[in-house]
Amino acid sequence: MSSSPEKKRDSYDEDVGAVLSESSDYEVLRPEVRQAAENQLVRKLDFRLLPTIVAIFLMNYIDRVAVTAARLKGLEADLGLTDLQYDTVVAILYASYCPAQIPSNMILNYVTRPSFYIGTCVVIWGLTSALTGVTKNFAGILVCRVFIGLPEAAFYPGAIYLLSRWYTRRELAFRSAILYAGLLVSNAFGSLWAAGILGNMDGKMGIAAWRWLFYIEGAITIIIGLMSMWLLPDYPNNTRWLTSVQRHLAQVRLAEDAGEADQDSQEASIFGGLLMAIKDPKVPIFMLMCCSQLLGLSFVNFFPTLTATLGYSTTVTLLMAAPPWILATISTLINAWHADRTGERFFHQTAWWWVVMVGYIISLSTMATPGRYFSLFLMTTGYCGFTLTLVWVANAIPRPPAKRSAAIGLVNGFGNLGNLMGSYIWKSDWSPKYQQSMIIALCGLAFASFLSFVIRYILIRENKRMDQQEMDLMHGPERERIEEAAKLEGITFEEAIRRRKGFRYLY
Repeated sequence: MSSSPEKKRDSYDEDVGAVLSESSDYEVLRPEVRQAAENQLVRKLDFRLLPTIVAIFLMNYIDRVAVTAARLKGLEADLGLTDLQYDTVVAILYASYCPAQIPSNMILNYVTRPSFYIGTCVVIWGLTSALTGVTKNFAGILVCRVFIGLPEAAFYPGAIYLLSRWYTRRELAFRSAILYAGLLVSNAFGSLWAAGILGNMDGKMGIAAWRWLFYIEGAITIIIGLMSMWLLPDYPNNTRWLTSVQRHLAQVRLAEDAGEADQDSQEASIFGGLLMAIKDPKVPIFMLMCCSQLLGLSFVNFFPTLTATLGYSTTVTLLMAAPPWILATISTLINAWHADRTGERFFHQTAWWWVVMVGYIISLSTMATPGRYFSLFLMTTGYCGFTLTLVWVANAIPRPPAKRSAAIGLVNGFGNLGNLMGSYIWKSDWSPKYQQSMIIALCGLAFASFLSFVIRYILIRENKRMDQQEMDLMHGPERERIEEAAKLEGITFEEAIRRRKGFRYLY
């Protein structure tokens, strides 16, 4: 951020002026029509952008974890997999998924049509998911898992970045939560969906039920990917289904939100944003925090297996896996809504990890069915906190877009190494109690909580530094200039100071 409030304000005026100078549609910015026009724009985005990315995310996660449901219906036996080979099949996706997110988000920032880029990636991973159903051995399914991870890497960090190009800081958390609700719903209804396919399609046309699972889910993903190329927006300056007035209003909103235009300089290179992100000390802390967090939440890839420890049949197990994720979905939306209302980030993220830690402690303490099942409800709420992680990254590293895009890719890409490590801690040798697994996960969440506190401290310190810079304006020649400007505008000195108040981090 700029070290000088006066320069920052000048930059803000120039950026907003540049946006407006491209159009003669000034009427929409008059106070009496601005709010209505802005509400109409946000509603249009909400009704078109959000349902599309939720549907994509639903299929993103269902395709990624279908292998865990297929395991319950003979995948290991049909392909001749050992326990170690199965763990590798789960983990190998993250070996391609994690590193691919960084270059993918860098590319996304520079392509002019993110709708086509994301849509194409969705079609490719849907096709690869469907091809998983024809595999005959360990090598075949391993290759499919690698090539599912590559195109899937474009979606979640890319979707968060795309949302940050349209919504202000006070709107972003709830919209991101709606997106992530797609994942939570996929855990709930993905289990119901899998139960229906695995329970009714076995032997149809001589094909095993687990193979039908991949065929059906892959085909639906391809259809959604093709539709998303038309439904998704591009950027505020070039989205085809918005009017010119709405495009300019979208740009002005974001320029006002951060005190500068949401665009890169003409000299910026595709690697410039990556270098800026790496040099920002907040980014590596976010990266470690996200990795430790996802290690602590890695139970998600084994949730049907954990539910199976309750001792019920395959179909009942999959049905029982749904209610905890329904609770998590509701909790996520309420938590994010309140985070937007208050502008608070630390407790809205971290407190939910503490709830998961309580769930682990209960599971470590008892094998009684009611207690273990209750602990599963507590464990799933951890994703209420994860939902806000990339939102907090976007809030803490708002400009320029190239830096924000690279930071989101770095944090989510490195963070998912936690899922990669987590693929090996839920060993079948440790079932049904999984005590060692839960202790490792609990320690991961404790470390993530500490790093979250460090980030909060850094942001508070930065806000105090900016406060002091602006207090300096209250004295000497600068105060006289502000007073003169206030007289010319017909406002009080306090109002003039309020208007000059610059960007502040949310913590």
